[in-house]
Amino acid sequence: MTPDEFPSPTSAAARSFVEQHDIDLSRMPAHVAVIMDGNGRWANARGLPRQAGHEAGEPALFDVVEAAIALTVSDLTVYAFSTENWQRPAREVAFLMQFNRQLLERRGAQLHARNVRVRFVGRRDERVPEALLTLMAETETLTAHNTGLTFRVAFNYGGQAEIADAALAAAREVCDGVRDTVDEAAIAAHLYDPSMPPVDLLLRSSGEQRISNFLLWQAAYAELLFVDTTWPDFTRDTFAAAIRTYQGRTRRFGTLGR
Repeated sequence: MTPDEFPSPTSAAARSFVEQHDIDLSRMPAHVAVIMDGNGRWANARGLPRQAGHEAGEPALFDVVEAAIALTVSDLTVYAFSTENWQRPAREVAFLMQFNRQLLERRGAQLHARNVRVRFVGRRDERVPEALLTLMAETETLTAHNTGLTFRVAFNYGGQAEIADAALAAAREVCDGVRDTVDEAAIAAHLYDPSMPPVDLLLRSSGEQRISNFLLWQAAYAELLFVDTTWPDFTRDTFAAAIRTYQGRTRRFGTLGR
């Protein structure tokens, strides 16, 4: 990301990008969720250590952020580290903790300069290093009043864990007499970020065709798109092509549609 790319969706560069890809801005998905898959396979194919794949995935992530800004996406959520990822080798987990902290140190100010609001969703428990938790909170505070893209990072996140945590919080309110019952509205009120809108497009790179416990509640009616490109090779153009595919679909939400 450099200052002359897409600092706002109204910049000349952003307008040119939209025109280049023939995107209809009146039919954009408001919320795009991305499973950034294939870092390890990208590295293995090149005879490199897995951490090289994670490092190569950083430019791809911020190229997609730039594309989301240019295309007026209001919400972008990426799957950075799942509750299941703790089962990976300790060395890789330690690298990912350090890498994500350094990523925030490198990119936090750039995101702020682009009017991006950063939020984190997931369990903030003792397994996450205190320095990383502190930096996450600082980045949220720094960008809290920004009015452009809302960029959420799912970290130490699992969709089943989120629903279980929300149901427990709602059940406690029933016990305390605050609520009469645990219903859909009660659970929605206690999700990690209740302000998160429903997912319109859930995109996964690297060809795997599953959602891997990601945003299970929010993606109930999402359009699913699986792209063969590994994440380090993912670009703003790949993202734009995914949006074009989304715009070619008809969403019915259980009705007969038109």
